[in-house]
Amino acid sequence: MYRPKYHALNDLAQMHAHIDQYPLGGWACQTGDGLVANHIPFVLDRTYGESGRLIGHVSRVNPVWRLLLAGAPSVVMFLGPQAYITPSWYPGKEGHGKVVPTWNYVTVHAHGNARAVEDGEWILSMLHQLTDAQESSRPTPWSVKDAPTDYVEKLLRAIVGIEIRIDRLEGRLKVSQDEALVDRHGTVDGLMAEQDSQSNAMAELVRQQIDSPQ
Repeated sequence: MYRPKYHALNDLAQMHAHIDQYPLGGWACQTGDGLVANHIPFVLDRTYGESGRLIGHVSRVNPVWRLLLAGAPSVVMFLGPQAYITPSWYPGKEGHGKVVPTWNYVTVHAHGNARAVEDGEWILSMLHQLTDAQESSRPTPWSVKDAPTDYVEKLLRAIVGIEIRIDRLEGRLKVSQDEALVDRHGTVDGLMAEQDSQSNAMAELVRQQIDSPQ
């Protein structure tokens, strides 16, 4: 991933937190049939190695797990808040006119080798972790144990586990750091006026970088 130094996100804890918050990964992997892409939710296991590992699952009828090459490289892209930035928000538009549109976004890419897992106990443990990660903060959290045992066992036979041991993490935090300060403030105001969750989340990120430059 192209990462100018002013956009680079290198802090491991921040990248891990980003994956926790945006767990639906765009997973691209090399197979015997070429590159294959899928979007699946992952859970991050920080206990494995320096960067951790990703665990998830695919349907057994999804051919990707049969196509994986031994040690085949993978990259999983976790996209966070993103927003179009119009130069109409920049005071510089009226001052000198040397402004153009851009797109702000936050993403973390996890690189590693993927393997398919058919062990039932491994898959069940993964499902508990994946479910608990999303349910634990809810007022009445649902658990895999809430479903009938025979129903769960049937579903276990219909999926295959995916494990990606992370070799390298890359993060990019593109939140107007390379724009003039007055235009960055204009971006915050413009994004807040959009009144949607994506724009408001991006406005907060731009504001944080103004207040605490890296």
